[in-house]
Amino acid sequence: MTAPSTSSSHGPSFRFRRSAGLFALVALLALLVLCSLGVGARPISIDIAWRALVAPDGGRDAIIVWQLRMPRTLLGILVGVGLGLGGAMMQALTRNPLAAPGLLGINAGAAFFVVIAISVFGITNFSGYVWFSMAGCAATAALVYRLSGNTGSSVQQVRLILAGAAISACLGAATGIITLYNSQTFNSYRFWVVGSLQNRVPEVAFQVLPIILLGAGMAVALGGRLNALALGDDVGRALGVRITQVRALSMVAITLLCGGSTAAAGPVGFVGLMVPHAVRMIVGPDWRWILPYSVLAGPIVVLASDIVGRIITPPGELEVGIVTAFVGAPVLLFLVLRKTQGSPR
Repeated sequence: MTAPSTSSSHGPSFRFRRSAGLFALVALLALLVLCSLGVGARPISIDIAWRALVAPDGGRDAIIVWQLRMPRTLLGILVGVGLGLGGAMMQALTRNPLAAPGLLGINAGAAFFVVIAISVFGITNFSGYVWFSMAGCAATAALVYRLSGNTGSSVQQVRLILAGAAISACLGAATGIITLYNSQTFNSYRFWVVGSLQNRVPEVAFQVLPIILLGAGMAVALGGRLNALALGDDVGRALGVRITQVRALSMVAITLLCGGSTAAAGPVGFVGLMVPHAVRMIVGPDWRWILPYSVLAGPIVVLASDIVGRIITPPGELEVGIVTAFVGAPVLLFLVLRKTQGSPR
């Protein structure tokens, strides 16, 4: 049984605007895809990029679009879906509007296992990093959830945050020690940890595709029950929602979404923080709308950041993780200040 809509007081016009907003996001995402296919060291106009996409003729532009920029664009879409939707799930699960993939140790676990893959097993390619990164995300998420206990109350939310911070600190220290004393590991690791869509082989996108799709399906299916969770554990139980089951499934979805994204592109910060806040300002607190919007808004943020990174420093480029950090850091500061000033304490 699911909770009633948290926006039942809104009329049909508001529901129509939310539906229209989804179509607007789809159109914006399609435009950004074409821009992503056209922007680069060899500029390609949008109409030529479209023709190369739908009717490739084997020319230079078609080769660039299909072999170089299409895999990168697809990876950007997947990473955006994973981080945007994963961040929304984290904020719903912890009831913390500042929650992000780093909060539960997802990034730290992925980084530690990637360093182990490099230093112990000698793996130096991104397609090999994927599975170690996913394993690190899954192991860290399970450990954090286990340490948080199974109290079924708000106490668990505080424990989730504290356990995530503690595990992140420990794994971050271990990662730093390994890279400090192993320069070869550091040289390979630094290209992954910066957070980038550049120089990823096409196989990486297809490796994480089923992982992201499974996580997204689970997340969107939990929307109604997350509404009940937002009302409090007692109200949720009264509505027939199995609180413990919802939290466990949410953790699995978060692991798949954030783990797959981090494995493919490295830690790309602040996307999981910014996207849910922006979406919530548009559609309100109903998670049945926040989650589908996040599926589209996440890729929009990632692709836009990647395009900006290619434009502002020609002929080189800035990694997408750097661009999102420039945008996300002021947003985080604003949210923290607003939350502090609005606190009744």
